[in-house]
Amino acid sequence: MSDSMFFVFPNENFVDLGLYQYGWEKCSPSHSFGPAARNHYLFHYVISGTGILYADDSHGVTQPYHIKSGQGFMMFPHQVNTYIADSTLPWEYVWLEFDGLRAKETVEIAGLTPDNPIYHANSRDLRNDLMNEMLYITNHSDMSSFHLIGHLYLFLDYLTRSSSSRRIKQSGKVRDFYIKEALSFIEQNFQNDISVEDIAAFCGLNRSYFGKIFHDTIGKSPQEFLMNYRMTKAAELLKLTSLSISDIGNAVGYPNQLHFSRAFKNIYGESPRNWRNEHKLQAPD
Repeated sequence: MSDSMFFVFPNENFVDLGLYQYGWEKCSPSHSFGPAARNHYLFHYVISGTGILYADDSHGVTQPYHIKSGQGFMMFPHQVNTYIADSTLPWEYVWLEFDGLRAKETVEIAGLTPDNPIYHANSRDLRNDLMNEMLYITNHSDMSSFHLIGHLYLFLDYLTRSSSSRRIKQSGKVRDFYIKEALSFIEQNFQNDISVEDIAAFCGLNRSYFGKIFHDTIGKSPQEFLMNYRMTKAAELLKLTSLSISDIGNAVGYPNQLHFSRAFKNIYGESPRNWRNEHKLQAPD
């Protein structure tokens, strides 16, 4: 039997970087998982033992990777993977699943891609710091969301600094300026009836070009990001307030309650009312 710990992060309201689930496992011989695809980035660090990862590359061709202790592997959103512990020396690993506005950029700086998913460290000390941050998060699931997100940032710092495939980020000051302007506009106007054309016009850019640089930088189209942002705000209001579903829809830019419910279900998999019943914070007695 495998020994393991598994936790789901309780707070989905972190936009720049969010944690979804994390854990540790000492696998039994030939223990396997998959084939499966995730919605977010999932990184495993191998503490001891060995195993094999089967992962689809950028062309959809499944590639095998033999991985040993001191190495790690990144799984990418919507990429199909299977991983199997060795039959005689099964691996022990710790993992974090994360995503957010800064996730794609951070993983790219570390030089990890669907064609190069294996983490090799250029520094033993930084590699150990990375492992310790992952173990710290796993062993402190009772700490506050802000505390754990702080350690997620430290983990990503060690990941980018220690990766032997680290890439030096090219200067993109003009592009970064436009993206910051777009995000600021969305944050201040998401409750209004704004469109991608409105955001592009605010930045002074052609809609098509704006859509391209936004997707390249954020990893989502402007439409996808705007909907996710609005629904994150809606979930926060559902959890923390007693506002009606209609009022919450209005507050996040959906005056039509049916359209709001459809958009919310598209992101969270259930209606706003059902989600509130499951997640609403109860006032203390």
